[in-house]
Amino acid sequence: MTKPIRKAILPVAGLGTRFLPATKAMPKEMLPVVDRPLIQHVVDEAREAGIEHIIFVTGRNKAVIEDHFDRQYELEVTLTERRKFADLEHLERDLPIPGQTSFTRQQSPLGLGHAVWCARDIVGNEPFALLLPDVLVQAERGCLAQMMDAYVEVGQRGNVIAVEEMPEDKLHMYGVVGAGQSTGKGFQVTEMIEKPARGKAPSNLIITGRYILQPEIFDILENQSWGAGGEIQLTDAMIKLAMNQPFFGVKFEGRAFDCGSKIGFLAANVAYALERDDIAPAFRAELKRLLGE
Repeated sequence: MTKPIRKAILPVAGLGTRFLPATKAMPKEMLPVVDRPLIQHVVDEAREAGIEHIIFVTGRNKAVIEDHFDRQYELEVTLTERRKFADLEHLERDLPIPGQTSFTRQQSPLGLGHAVWCARDIVGNEPFALLLPDVLVQAERGCLAQMMDAYVEVGQRGNVIAVEEMPEDKLHMYGVVGAGQSTGKGFQVTEMIEKPARGKAPSNLIITGRYILQPEIFDILENQSWGAGGEIQLTDAMIKLAMNQPFFGVKFEGRAFDCGSKIGFLAANVAYALERDDIAPAFRAELKRLLGE
């Protein structure tokens, strides 16, 4: 019996060392993209796609993420006294309803596969979404919502991964898939290779950080051998799962930003600012001044 996707895992236990010293005391997931934390943008995408329960896999010094998705009574009282009702309404709109979020710990940094496995008891025996908070996808309709369409199209079976094109000289840095027969909104994945040697990639399509996975992945992860970097690699587990279950790729509409890198993070801020009617005109003029145009 097929099941809809109700739950999503967001792994947020990473140390964010590429953004030191900014992330010494603040999680990288709380860095702002314009005026919303990076993690909030990803949660917005999940909620747009119909996700009912979000599971954060955290680590030490990540309590501020949990606080962000909770009420702040002192702030609410102050905003009420100052009659800033628009700000209050904005905060209320972003607040998850009680029981809609869960937090579990990844005590040791053992890789993405291990982080996913840490959420196994909360997910239970049902398919789930996985969204990497390092990746923002700017799109008219969210990336995960597009993947949900493809999942329904194939009869709510198998696994779905988001992919995007990447120049050949950068393919060795990513997980790459082979593309088979079209399935309408997606295609059958024929193979997956993590960081292929130069010239050995099966296509120019890389895995982008959005997944719909079946619960059998947990059994594989539980007995998964150490992979690249001495970590439990999710791609290794997906390759094993693909021996028994189909994988489908979705080449989503939109643009992805790798916010785990400084360039990607800065580019995301510019792109999201230019999308905002309230600040785009003034920001565009300031960019032209900075560039000497």
